[in-house]
Amino acid sequence: MQKILLPLLLAAVISGCTAQDHYIQISGHAQGGVYAVKLNLKGSDLDPQAAKDSVESLLHRIDSTLSGYNRSSQLSRFNEGRPVLPDSLFLDMYAQAYSWWKRSEGALDFAAGPLYDAWGFGFRESRFPSDEAIRGILGSCGMRLLPPALPISDDGLVHPDAIGNPSLNYNAIAQGYSCDLIAAFLRRHGVKDMLVDIGEIWCEGLNPSRRPWSVGVDRPEDREGESVAGDRGLSGIWSTDGRPCGVVTSGNYRKFYIRDGRKYAHTIDPRSGYPVSHNLLSATIVSFRSATEADALATWCMVEGEEKAKALILSDGAIEGCLISGSENGEMEVWTSPGFVISNR
Repeated sequence: MQKILLPLLLAAVISGCTAQDHYIQISGHAQGGVYAVKLNLKGSDLDPQAAKDSVESLLHRIDSTLSGYNRSSQLSRFNEGRPVLPDSLFLDMYAQAYSWWKRSEGALDFAAGPLYDAWGFGFRESRFPSDEAIRGILGSCGMRLLPPALPISDDGLVHPDAIGNPSLNYNAIAQGYSCDLIAAFLRRHGVKDMLVDIGEIWCEGLNPSRRPWSVGVDRPEDREGESVAGDRGLSGIWSTDGRPCGVVTSGNYRKFYIRDGRKYAHTIDPRSGYPVSHNLLSATIVSFRSATEADALATWCMVEGEEKAKALILSDGAIEGCLISGSENGEMEVWTSPGFVISNR
C-alpha cells in the first residue's frame, strides 16, 4: 500500500534548539522503506545510543513477528501453515485486525490474503483472475471464518490448521501499528517531543523550533511521476495543534496495472472481490487516538469512495481528514473536514 506523507520541520535545525533541548534523529531501513524517528531527549532517561539501539531492536522485533515479506517471520510461517510460538505482538495484531474487520463491516478484511495475491497486490505476483476464481476465493477466505482471538493449544503454539489455514495480510494497519509501538516506548522513557515516520506518522509535542510539527499532504502522482491532474508537488501543509496524533495518507494512484485500457487500483474491496472503481485518489486521516486508527481509516476511506469517506470522517470528533478526488475534467478536488486546515507552502 502506497502512502505518502512528508514530515516538515519548518526549516528548524537541531543545532538551533534551546540549550536544554537535545533533539536527535534515528533513521534507517524498515518495512520496505526508510524510517526516521526525531525526538527530544530532554527529560527522558535515554541517551542517544540507548534510544537508537532500542528503536532498532523494536523495529527488528516487529519485522521478525509481523512482516509478510520476511519469509522467516512468525506471520510468514503461519501463512505457510506452520505452527508458531506467538509473540505478544502477533496476538495483539490479530485482535486489532479482527476488531477493525467488525467495525468496518468487512471493508477491511485481514484474512483476504488470497484475494490480494490473486490481483497481484499481495505477497505474491499473479495477474487478472477470472470471475470464477474470484467467487471461489471469496467463499474460502475472510475474517468471517475466523475466531475473535487466535487459539493457543496446550503446547503453547498457534496451529493454523485449527482455524482453516488462513492467509493473513496486515498491510492496512502494520505501519501505523509500528508507529504506535515506537511512540509508546519513547513515552514510557519520558520523551515528550517526537515525530515517528515509518511510512505513516505519529507526532507528539514540539519540533526543534518549539512549534507544533507540520506534515505535507502530497499531490497525487502516477508511477511515472506525472501528476494525476496535470500538476505536481504538495497539495499543502497541515500543522498539528500540539496534540499527539497519527497522520496517514492512502492513495490509489501509484500501485495499479492496466488491462484492455482499464486501470486497476491497488485497493481491493474484500466484500466484492474486485478493485475499487471510484474517483477518490487519496485520503489523509488524522487520528488523535493512534496511528493504527489513522492507517485503518485511510484504507477504509479508499475502499468506500468519496461520499462514504466524508461521512466516516465527520462521524468522529477525534478524526480529521483530507480527501483528494479526480473530477471529470481532469482537475483535482480537495475536501477537508472542519478541523483540517491546509496552508500553502
